[in-house]
Amino acid sequence: MASLTGRRVLVVGRAGGIARAVTLALRAAGAQVVVAGRDEPALAAAYDDPDVEAETVDLTDEPSVAALAGRLGRVDHVVSTASARARGPVGELGHDVVLKSFDVKVLGPLLLAKHFAPHLPADGSFLFFSGSSARKPAAGMLAVGATNAAVDALTRGLAVELAPIRVNAVSPGTVDTGAYDGLGERKKAELFAAREATSPARRVGRADEIAEAVVFALGNTFLTGVSLAVDGGEPLV
Repeated sequence: MASLTGRRVLVVGRAGGIARAVTLALRAAGAQVVVAGRDEPALAAAYDDPDVEAETVDLTDEPSVAALAGRLGRVDHVVSTASARARGPVGELGHDVVLKSFDVKVLGPLLLAKHFAPHLPADGSFLFFSGSSARKPAAGMLAVGATNAAVDALTRGLAVELAPIRVNAVSPGTVDTGAYDGLGERKKAELFAAREATSPARRVGRADEIAEAVVFALGNTFLTGVSLAVDGGEPLV
């Protein structure tokens, strides 16, 4: 495993949930972290740490991504946790909702690769987020699954095109973060109970467990083109 001590890592995402867990895990591993997203003040307020910088970026806007790359210059690793949910049965999915899901989670990482690859060293890497719905279809998760499958394809393609820069993804299962709050308390509790009853792990995941996989992927210099499944075995049942 290559040390992350002193390496500069860009983490794109929100101020909480998995993005926060990833940032804290990277700092614990000795990395200097730049957190970036649409809400820079919230990001800046989330960390009381001089080795965590906050920046603004909109992954749906290419000039914004290019400008961030220009401001930061060299970074060693780029992590994107950003997503825009498009849950619902096919009959209720709107064009704009599905398009935004792809725009944030697939095209956004593509733009990050386009504009940051020239700034990464040969032993640098990109790390994106897929999801277990890419491997296990479920009613109401069609657009989410299609988006995640596209991330997996993007990861493999970029790993070939950007070599020797490595490109990987982490593919979580159901993780206890604010991502499910939009379901409402009852539906969220029902979903978690179902996962606890059926998944081989017999529980939902934690954000810190996903962050550990991110640290592993950035540090393992023989890992590329892989979507690491950290999902408690959900797709197996």
